[in-house]
Amino acid sequence: MRYAIARIKPNALVHLGDYYDDADGLADEKIILHRVPGNCDRYRVSETLPRVLCYSVDGVRIFMTHGHLHKAKQGIGALLSDARRAGAQAVLYGHTHIPDCHCEPDGLWVLNPGSCGGYGGTVGLLETENGKIKACRIIGQAELEETV
Repeated sequence: MRYAIARIKPNALVHLGDYYDDADGLADEKIILHRVPGNCDRYRVSETLPRVLCYSVDGVRIFMTHGHLHKAKQGIGALLSDARRAGAQAVLYGHTHIPDCHCEPDGLWVLNPGSCGGYGGTVGLLETENGKIKACRIIGQAELEETV
């Protein structure tokens, strides 16, 4: 993650769970951090932490969750329904560790960054401008080593 932050230089970082406290080590990066716990965090963090966040980031309403409560490994229908109900422009989730970046026919962006530590190492990038989503993509380890 430190390498990705250094290469991409994002304005904010979203950690979508599992090993919630890993993000604590990024505090010295002086970056805005949004995070939710995952299923592997059950005994690591307080039960009072929100499992879903939905608010505006740079004028874009983003629905963020790990995905296990929506059973994302079986499909993302419930996740998309909740994001739409919340008025989100983008839904960010993890849990499956399978990178996914696409736009639904109704304009809802869907982003699963994959896994920064395994499965080849990937991160997701959601670019915003003037309250709109400008671009969404998955960046792999090889691409990070090149110019992003």
